[in-house]
Amino acid sequence: MMLRRFRDRREAGQLLASRLAAYAHRPDVLVLALPRGGVPVAAEVARALGAPLDVFIVRKLGVPGHEELAMGAVATGGVRVLNAQVVRALGIPDAAIEAVAVKEQQELERRERLYRGDRPPPDVRGRTGILVDDGLATGASMHAAIQALRQWQPARSVVAVPVAAPETCEELRAVADEVVCAIRPEPFYAVGLWYADFSQTTDEEGRDLLESAAREPATAR
Repeated sequence: MMLRRFRDRREAGQLLASRLAAYAHRPDVLVLALPRGGVPVAAEVARALGAPLDVFIVRKLGVPGHEELAMGAVATGGVRVLNAQVVRALGIPDAAIEAVAVKEQQELERRERLYRGDRPPPDVRGRTGILVDDGLATGASMHAAIQALRQWQPARSVVAVPVAAPETCEELRAVADEVVCAIRPEPFYAVGLWYADFSQTTDEEGRDLLESAAREPATAR
């Protein structure tokens, strides 16, 4: 079967929402967007499900000198997760971890203020958190997001994306309660190939979508 590209992130979000109909109009559901590209997708999902929308920001902790290699992550709500295997194998001292974590935590807090303003972080404890991004290649950020979300003790963690590499979808099934990938093209190549318009979402656009969702009552959605 030939797979059609999404027109843009809004259309992708609308299709993804149709695959999440079981979560519609449930008071325990919270849609959590991974900025930046996940916000317009998640906004459509939240609107269709009649659920609150918020951001879940994750910052990778890169190994000093090899920043592309993750030794952990910090996330919304003051959560820090470390990859003990990487830390132990490379003998990374606590001081080096702390220095990277402080820097990334500062950037995370800057983004939190930008997106959320004075609103407090969402309360996920005992609820269903649906983590949304615009697509998954390796899934590294989403892995970190799931680990971080678990620290908040949700009743259920769901990963939802319009497009993903098939092997990444399968890997995430081992760590999330549910994984919804609207399309899983083979060969995959890259997320952007599956969008006609994959222009970068700005922080300002993301903030506007969140503010709009906060003003819109659930009954209207």
